Amino acid sequence: MKQTWHDLLFAHWAIAPELIRPLVPAELEIDLFERQAYIAVVPFWMSGIRARGAPPLPGLSSFPELNVRTYVLYRGVPGVYFWSLDAASLPAVWSARVAYGLPYLHAAMSIKSLGENLEYSSRRLQAPRPAEFCGRYRPIAPPQRREKGSVEHFLTERYCLYTVCNGRVSRASIHHLPWPLQNAEAEIEINTMARAAGIELPQAQPLLHFARELDVLVWWPKRLSK
Repeated sequence: MKQTWHDLLFAHWAIAPELIRPLVPAELEIDLFERQAYIAVVPFWMSGIRARGAPPLPGLSSFPELNVRTYVLYRGVPGVYFWSLDAASLPAVWSARVAYGLPYLHAAMSIKSLGENLEYSSRRLQAPRPAEFCGRYRPIAPPQRREKGSVEHFLTERYCLYTVCNGRVSRASIHHLPWPLQNAEAEIEINTMARAAGIELPQAQPLLHFARELDVLVWWPKRLSK
């Protein structure tokens, strides 16, 4: 599957791993950077979504998405674990749930470009609720590739996602060029996305990064043996 991600904000909070261990399937190891786990709230929008060799489908090819995630290892392979993925397209929600087993949820969403500012809002229409995000964000520095060993590289350069169903782990591989990350700033007025997953975000300011656009390839999930 091919897709393009646009106007993405990474908002990351460091958190003690024991606080999220009960909320991540036991089959997955929580991946740590300097003994800290990280939670991300990630708003963006997608376009050009289509299966290989197929044209984009109406209602499935372009929509906003917002995910809540952390970082995990399985058999030493780093990846992403999602607590939720809110999307404005109900057909996309159904399709992703069936095809990938991911916790997609339908939401009323909008994203507006106001010069360098992106104004983003999302309000979940399905349980668990309330799950809402409202804020503005913008880049404040030129794009810069982050070196291996940096926290930015640890948080963003991940090339698979994991799901767990009945104790069986599945992995979907992802391919893209290194993130063209820009330092960012944001004013987040409402953010109950993590709380809906049972997580209280720390009071500290998040680490913020922006990416204007990235082309992505996603493979079908592969079930891994126990």
